[in-house]
Amino acid sequence: MKDVTYRSPDERLAEKKSKYTPKYIFLNGVLFENPALRLVLGTCPLLAVTISAKSSLFMGLAVLFVLTASEAIISLLRNVIPNKVRIPAFITIIATFVTIVQMTISAYLPALNESLGIYIPLIVVNCILLARAETFASKQKVLPSILDGFSMGTGFTLALLLMGTIREILGCGTFFDMQLPLFGTVFEPMMFFMLPPGGFFVFGICICLVQIIMKKQEKHTSSKEPSPCGTSSSSDCLSCAGCNLCKGKEE
Repeated sequence: MKDVTYRSPDERLAEKKSKYTPKYIFLNGVLFENPALRLVLGTCPLLAVTISAKSSLFMGLAVLFVLTASEAIISLLRNVIPNKVRIPAFITIIATFVTIVQMTISAYLPALNESLGIYIPLIVVNCILLARAETFASKQKVLPSILDGFSMGTGFTLALLLMGTIREILGCGTFFDMQLPLFGTVFEPMMFFMLPPGGFFVFGICICLVQIIMKKQEKHTSSKEPSPCGTSSSSDCLSCAGCNLCKGKEE
């Protein structure tokens, strides 16, 4: 038996920051807060470019590079950029790396550049990049910011690749432009999956599967010991700072 120690909001915030280990940051971006399938951000390119696995992969890699590089620079300049102009500064930094990516793809992969079209320049206004710049990179050190950008970019790339693979296989009977022998003899490709409604359908199925996996994970890891104020765990009671029901009570 031990007393439940009251923790102020500042103490709980400091404890939360101490949990930003490399493993936590990586799993957070790839799975727990996957920007596409958990936070439902960046849905415009997610639905538009996922008609093939190839375009999905390259779009994801472009976002991964821009996200990682921009978070690193923003973190380096977090104490230099004035607070009043931080949003325009973030957008300028992001746009610089997007321009580098677009010029590189245009020079070395013209066919891919034509395939992706306007969606490469639109990375500048992708809400994932601005959200991570504002909520993470502008408040954390360089190395955690780089890892956060890499993990969020990886999570977004995996979501794009998953949707692109499903839509290409079911809609065209190909995978990375290679014809699959199963289609054409046993099954006919369904053009529905190449159309916008098919994209929304696959997107919804992917979100559903991820939610089921996460629910099972939460049930497996959640504490079964209730806190004095009725929450699932006294150590995770986020309302104690306001209600004080746990203060001075025994577990």
